[in-house]
Amino acid sequence: MLCEQIPELEVVKAFDNPQNFLAEVPGLHFDLCILDIEMPELNGLQVAKLLNGKPVIFTTAYKEYAADAFNIDAIDYVQKPVKIERLQQAIAKANKQIWVKEIPKPVIQVNTDKGKAVIPIDQLLYIRASEIDGRDKVAQLLDGSVLTLKNVSFEYLQQFLPTNSFIRINKKEIIALKVVQLFSFNEITTNIFDKSGKVLKLTLGEVYRNDFIRKIHL
Repeated sequence: MLCEQIPELEVVKAFDNPQNFLAEVPGLHFDLCILDIEMPELNGLQVAKLLNGKPVIFTTAYKEYAADAFNIDAIDYVQKPVKIERLQQAIAKANKQIWVKEIPKPVIQVNTDKGKAVIPIDQLLYIRASEIDGRDKVAQLLDGSVLTLKNVSFEYLQQFLPTNSFIRINKKEIIALKVVQLFSFNEITTNIFDKSGKVLKLTLGEVYRNDFIRKIHL
């Protein structure tokens, strides 16, 4: 009832049993959990540890749990009886933390064969020079889709690609380090499959070898 009086809160679901809650967590979309501590079968501290870092506000009548609550990075610890003013303070703190966690992911804006595109950088796996027009580049994305980047140089792209996550491996190709499966002196085996279903293997150029080996071992 108190939560419904706070405009910035939407109650997704309420539970009176921690086991039932945990059983439904995989299918629930929520940003914050408000938990009691004294509960049957599992206490709130145990439940919070099973939420994989999801923000938690504890409400309880017992002062002695405060230290334990903050040891697991609880947003706040609200003592019962809960007053709306105190709950609003806790929600304000939660909003700040959730907002910080949701900083927009870096993107790159380029012209493609399908029009202007804004591509999240963490979706890029592999970029190569086009075989049709060397001024264009072909990018493979995490979801398996392929885009032709129009009239763009590797040097331009490298301005936007994090140097700790991407590496140029020869004159015609850049890869995300996360696609590297194996590598030898002059060849990189990736976890990407080509159109025929074969694992994509790429040439590691001599000029780029030392930089690649240094980054792969960081």
